[in-house]
Amino acid sequence: MVGKPTIRVYVDGQNLFRRALKGTPYLWLDVVRLCQEVLPRYGVVQVKYFTALVRTSPHDLQAGARQRVYLDALSESPLLDIHLGFFRRDVVRMAVHPWSVDAEGLPITSRVKRTIEKGSDVNLATHLIWDALHGEADAYAVLSNDSDLATPIRMLRDRKDLDVGVVSPSVDVAAQLHSAAAWQRSIRPGALRRCQLPEVVSLTSGRVASKPREW
Repeated sequence: MVGKPTIRVYVDGQNLFRRALKGTPYLWLDVVRLCQEVLPRYGVVQVKYFTALVRTSPHDLQAGARQRVYLDALSESPLLDIHLGFFRRDVVRMAVHPWSVDAEGLPITSRVKRTIEKGSDVNLATHLIWDALHGEADAYAVLSNDSDLATPIRMLRDRKDLDVGVVSPSVDVAAQLHSAAAWQRSIRPGALRRCQLPEVVSLTSGRVASKPREW
């Protein structure tokens, strides 16, 4: 790390999961190691991981337990801090797909249960701006492909001329993020494969966190 500029990384956990990890065998991801591999020019001094606790659902009763084990394993890294938002579930009426109308020409709707993650994006943007304005590192990176995060990145670049980049979980970087950031990187499957946690992680509590057999 000697001689390298320092960097803090702000990870959008749900975006990383949806864009790069879902449906792959790489869910037991060492996020700190991934950041270090993707950003070799920098010395990673802190990774802030933003997510929300998964609620149990009828089709997957163990989802919450698996996530808690994973977060326990991640927490053992002294470089990683976890920040939790929450999921809100609402029952709402929405138009059916494909679009259809009734005899009066009104859209046909159906009651659906909609799950929305709340707080994580705001928390990520707030921490990014606060840390950057207080000069906590030489550079900053947002690990997400969510274009909603382009505004805080652009503000820091325009107003403070800071080194703020984007690490995208997707091959392509969202156009708004691409134009806002000083630089862009993309995560490749090979990096995910190489950056896995040990199958059993010893915790400071004396317990262990074991990689789930099934996801």
